[in-house]
Amino acid sequence: MSDTDTTISAPGATIRAVTVFCGSSDKSALEFAAAAADLGRAIGAAGWTLVYGGNRIGLMGILADSARAAGARVVGITPQYFLDHGHGDNQCDELIVSTTMRDRKEMLEQRGDAFIALPGGLGTLDEIFDILATRTLGWHEKPLILLNINGFYEPLLAMIQHGIDHHFIKPRARTILHAANTVDAAMRLLARS
Repeated sequence: MSDTDTTISAPGATIRAVTVFCGSSDKSALEFAAAAADLGRAIGAAGWTLVYGGNRIGLMGILADSARAAGARVVGITPQYFLDHGHGDNQCDELIVSTTMRDRKEMLEQRGDAFIALPGGLGTLDEIFDILATRTLGWHEKPLILLNINGFYEPLLAMIQHGIDHHFIKPRARTILHAANTVDAAMRLLARS
């Protein structure tokens, strides 16, 4: 694979689409749901496309519905498995069906110019670490922001610092991973990227 094949975007690229990673649990706390709705509205107000996991449940559904209501183009990417179980968001402007979760993750990475992670589960953590690892390696310069609602990501940030302290993680990882406690702060970080 050549360097150009591994480079996802150039530094200083204009944001046109934001990939949002988030949970699909319908049992998440109300403050997380409110943040998902606020983020969807903010993406629409900025004139950006929302790229997300393509499901209608949990924070994913709230995020997509709010983005649509605010005029955003919505691109969902979901594996056939979730469509077969009735979770797909058929209201997306574009609904891409992947074969596997790995295919889905690759497409989510390719379609976004920047990444925001709302609270989520194992899939969200996998996506965060994949983006962080490839950025640390210099394969792209796309911004990654954790939406740290009510300190949700504090344990993760502490674990990354712990890895840095023990020389398993390069210190650069902590300087390229941004955390924002509010949607407004996340949007300000993206505006400066």
